[in-house]
Amino acid sequence: MESLQTTSVPSDQEPSMKHCKRGGWTTFSFIIGAVMGLTLAAGSWSSNLIVFLVNVMNIKSINATQINNIILGSYSLFPIAGAVIADSFFSSFHVVSVFASVSLLGMIMLTLASTIPSLRPPTCVTGSFSCEAPSKIQYAALYSALALASFGLGGTRFTIATFGADQFAKPDDQGTFFSWYFITLYLANALSLTAIVYVQDNVSWGLGFGLGVAVNAIGLAVFLLGKRFYRHTKPKGSPFASIARVLTAAFRKRRKLESIQSQDYFHGDNTKATSGPTESFRFLNRAALRFEDDRKSDGSYASSWWLCTVEEVEDLKTLFKIMPLWSSSILLSTTIAMINSLTVLQALTMDRHLGPHFKIPAGSFLVFCILATALSIFIIDRFLLPLWKKLTRRSLKPLQQIGIGHVINMFAMVGSASVETRRLRVVRNLHLDGEPPGSVVPMSGLWLVVPMLILGVGEGFHFPGQVALYYQEFPKSLRSTSTAMISLLIGIGYYLSTAITDLVRRSTGWLPNNINDGRLDYVFWLLTVIAFVNFGYFLLCATLFRYRNTDNHENEASG
Repeated sequence: MESLQTTSVPSDQEPSMKHCKRGGWTTFSFIIGAVMGLTLAAGSWSSNLIVFLVNVMNIKSINATQINNIILGSYSLFPIAGAVIADSFFSSFHVVSVFASVSLLGMIMLTLASTIPSLRPPTCVTGSFSCEAPSKIQYAALYSALALASFGLGGTRFTIATFGADQFAKPDDQGTFFSWYFITLYLANALSLTAIVYVQDNVSWGLGFGLGVAVNAIGLAVFLLGKRFYRHTKPKGSPFASIARVLTAAFRKRRKLESIQSQDYFHGDNTKATSGPTESFRFLNRAALRFEDDRKSDGSYASSWWLCTVEEVEDLKTLFKIMPLWSSSILLSTTIAMINSLTVLQALTMDRHLGPHFKIPAGSFLVFCILATALSIFIIDRFLLPLWKKLTRRSLKPLQQIGIGHVINMFAMVGSASVETRRLRVVRNLHLDGEPPGSVVPMSGLWLVVPMLILGVGEGFHFPGQVALYYQEFPKSLRSTSTAMISLLIGIGYYLSTAITDLVRRSTGWLPNNINDGRLDYVFWLLTVIAFVNFGYFLLCATLFRYRNTDNHENEASG
């Protein structure tokens, strides 16, 4: 983070008209400008989606949260597809350009859906018990727009980060770029959750989505303008191909006897390697075992679907060892996804006024979580981690950071349950249960800020901890994919939250369309129990896990 202070472009790196050195800091403004525009565009529809579905499309509140979770889950899964496409078939530049164009098309369709009367149902009168639901054509237009917008966002978010880091050769410069990338990401999200959401709630949805179209187009144009300055890398092939080869080769050789002689194993171009594979997951070792039928016509050996290197086998074993730990964060993401969507529903029923003239948009309450996360990351990086190292003479390991995040996340669940218990008490005392959906409870929405802040602090611990753990422990060939595993966690979490919401709604009466008639506090207590049980699973996985790389890094740092 200290390198954030030195972002000026050295004079020797500035391009001349005669000879332009590709890459370097010359590309920084183009890429960061594109990140700002594309993230603002994404926030213009994702930040306030539940409110749009409820108030404009007349979709019932719980159904709206499920649609929201499915859409957000989809755009969290799409970065994996974007990374595979960029690695295997096309360059990152072309992937970002195409997906940003798809995102722009989705934004245009959303703008049309919010402004053309035939693409949305009639406006529902406030306090009405029955509102006209969208028609099949209106649903088709809505889902098509959301699919394109989420697909475009998912294909650009992590791919553009990798593309930006590829412009620099020095690790320090890459670290500086990533720092500014995340700062830009948080800043753009904060702006979309406040300014654009305010326009949508208080001016018009058409103008709010129109702003998204404008910033998306500007971001795409800025990105394309820097084309002649970029350093372009050719696709290196999918890192998942070696995984598939190991599994295939091990299966094909399942009946062959395993050797204990290290010289019988294939090491590829690594002539210095002399040891065989490790004893764990021994059934995979056969994939690197050389047999006579693996030899080519010229007498040499080469990696194929019949023979893999020891390094490829060990890389796959590393994945198998870390996947249980990775899976322990799925329910963590699920609880976060549910508390985010349900908080918006709570806010819609509460007094959101700040003074006589200003009303906080319901979707803007999530900005408190983002701001708390950004501030927590800064404080942890600048103060807590150095203080911990000074007091203990050891660095705080990623697993410890993730564990702290789990605990804080449980406190956020308890906070949300307590706030909802208080809100429902006001509802019962004033006999507001049974009133039409949308009835406002005379309780300040600022009560929701407390659990949002706690949730953000927890994310400030477990999010960087997971990024660091996966980047350090994943095989080198998969390090570009390791950070995208966070996005995969978030996507699965959103999908699972939809399933849990549907299960609770079908089997209990806790989640009716009007939450004033339900027991949303019971849902939050259920999430607390889920988080507690999942924390136990995390502790079990963390106890069994053995670091492969971080101990080496720590020894180098202390030495």
